Amino acid sequence: MTAYPSPGHRPSTTSSHGGAAHLREMRWWDIEPVLELEHELFPEDAWSAGMFWSELAHARGPLATRRYVVAETMPDGGSAAGDGRLVGYAGLAAAGDLGDVQTIAVAREEWGTGLGARLLTDLLGAATAFECAEVLLEVRVDNTRAQRLYERFGFEPIGFRRGYYQPGNVDALVMRLSDPASSVPVDGPVQGESHG
Repeated sequence: MTAYPSPGHRPSTTSSHGGAAHLREMRWWDIEPVLELEHELFPEDAWSAGMFWSELAHARGPLATRRYVVAETMPDGGSAAGDGRLVGYAGLAAAGDLGDVQTIAVAREEWGTGLGARLLTDLLGAATAFECAEVLLEVRVDNTRAQRLYERFGFEPIGFRRGYYQPGNVDALVMRLSDPASSVPVDGPVQGESHG
C-alpha cells in the first residue's frame, strides 16, 4: 500500500463569497471548524472530535491508510493555509485493495459550485495512490443530491444498510466504484455530501 503524497497545487473553485476554495490536507487544527460544519450538516448523526482525531492519526507517514482534505475560502489578499473559512471536507480509508469514502461535506452556501466533485476527485486520487481496486461508500437514501454526484463518477448501488444512520434510523444506500483510477465525472457540477 502506498501512502498518499501531500497535495500539490490544485485549481481553485470560485466560492459563493467571491473567494476561492482551496483544497489542502486536513490537520488537527481543522477539527474544531470541521465539527462546526459537521453539526450544521449532520445534526442527528454528527461525528465526534474523537472520531476525527482517530482518523487523522492514520493519515500521515509511510503506513498511512487515510486521506482527509479540507476546502477553505481565502479572504481577499489571504494566501496562507488556515487563513480562510472552512467550507468543506472529505475523508477516505483504505484497507488492502478496498477504499471507503468515510465522509464528504460541503457548506450549503457552496452547493452547486463543483466543490463536492473536487473533494471526491481528491479522494479517488488517494484511492488510486493507495492502490485500491474499488471504492465503497454509504449515503443516506434521502440524499439524492449526493447520490447523483456519486453516479456521475461511476458509483453504482449495490445494496442497503437498514437503520445505518442513527438516531434517526435512516437507511444507507451502499454504492461501489470499480477501478477508481479510470473514474471521470460525467456532465456539469452537482453538489452533494455524505458520511458513512
